[in-house]
Amino acid sequence: MRWKIDLILTKSLSRFVRNTVDSLNYIRELKSLGIAVCFEKENINTLETDTEMMLTIMSCFAQAESESISKNVSWGIRQSFKNGNVPMQYARLLGYRKGADGNAEIVPEEAEIVKEIYRLYLDGMSLNLIADRLNKKGLTTKGSNSPYRKEVVQRILTNEKYIGDALLQKTYVTDCITKKSRKNNGELPMYLVKNHHAAIISSADFNRVQEEMARRSAKRAIADKLTKGEQGKYSAKYALSELLICGECGANYRRVTWTAKGFKEIKWRCINRIQYGKRKCHCSPTIGEELLHRAIVDAVNEFCNVRDEVANALRESIREVLDPNQNGSVQAAQQRVDELAKNIDELIKLATVPENSKSAMRDIEKFSEEMKSLREFIEVEKAKQSQTQQNSVELNVVLERLERENFTLTEFDDVAVRQLIEKITVENKDTIMVTFKGGFDVRRELEN
Repeated sequence: MRWKIDLILTKSLSRFVRNTVDSLNYIRELKSLGIAVCFEKENINTLETDTEMMLTIMSCFAQAESESISKNVSWGIRQSFKNGNVPMQYARLLGYRKGADGNAEIVPEEAEIVKEIYRLYLDGMSLNLIADRLNKKGLTTKGSNSPYRKEVVQRILTNEKYIGDALLQKTYVTDCITKKSRKNNGELPMYLVKNHHAAIISSADFNRVQEEMARRSAKRAIADKLTKGEQGKYSAKYALSELLICGECGANYRRVTWTAKGFKEIKWRCINRIQYGKRKCHCSPTIGEELLHRAIVDAVNEFCNVRDEVANALRESIREVLDPNQNGSVQAAQQRVDELAKNIDELIKLATVPENSKSAMRDIEKFSEEMKSLREFIEVEKAKQSQTQQNSVELNVVLERLERENFTLTEFDDVAVRQLIEKITVENKDTIMVTFKGGFDVRRELEN
């Protein structure tokens, strides 16, 4: 303490502090040091006697005024949100700047970074690996110029502004005094403004990223001792950790290292077989990584060589499933369900009359069985159509990539495998079934 302050001049209490308790604590501390605080508007000197009660009252008024102003400001902001006015934080929003007309304008070189982040994530990279890759290129975050971290990458991958939309009031201030903000989880309304500005990422790619993010988050962490059905956490390092499946029990395969007589071998084994032995999975084989990689490379090259024929065959299959006549059968089944429901209601009324009860109950039972069968049919057909639509989207993505890039492989490539393959099923010690995105299967022999 250098004792260089004797007096603090303040325009008003509201400029000194806006919290009553803090205001009194600070004034008492300064008063104990012999430092006066003079408030011009209220004409108060804290070193004078009998000022504390007046200060308490005035501080309460100042706090109430601050809260009232905060509420008015918040109301104004929410009205602005309702009207579709979007505040764009250009200083921190990678890919955009304020244009000459005042609207959002794409920055080409920054937009390429955003596209790369989305592409790398869909290619199977983890958030940390993407951040490391950007940092190695010497890139820094917009605004703070700090290195990329996985949290920054995640915010970019979940920001709807990159598809041209804007979701407003994602956070809110809980207390005007502390200014603490909180994520809006439904406490306040949110407002979505569609097509507000030019998009950098397509809606299809954005939705695929959100689905992939949810899928990775849903995977549980691998424990030292796996429990029944444990599938493990997402692995960005090895594509086969996600794709290689046991044909017997359906569990994923895991990469393991065997050491014998000083030599190391990389093998892939069923997780259930590792954990439970033959109790949960009787015959799943252990496969050498080199054999596995070679068979997958052959399958990918075979798929690429016949991709046009495959595409035509798959699209024809998709058209058959999505045929309007097929939709018509589902609609007809639903109409019949509605009719049966009405008939059952009438029969229930008839069943109250003793002489009609037996006959009515027989008909109710018969109609109920028919309704059950029809509902099962509707559920199966809708699920089939949904899966077929998903296959159609995935097939188009794969074919577009094949048209842009050369996927003829000379060696195993994790990124290419993730881009093209849906799953790889180990049928036995000699055979695997490679299922490509879109639904095309290639069976390959494991050749020594």
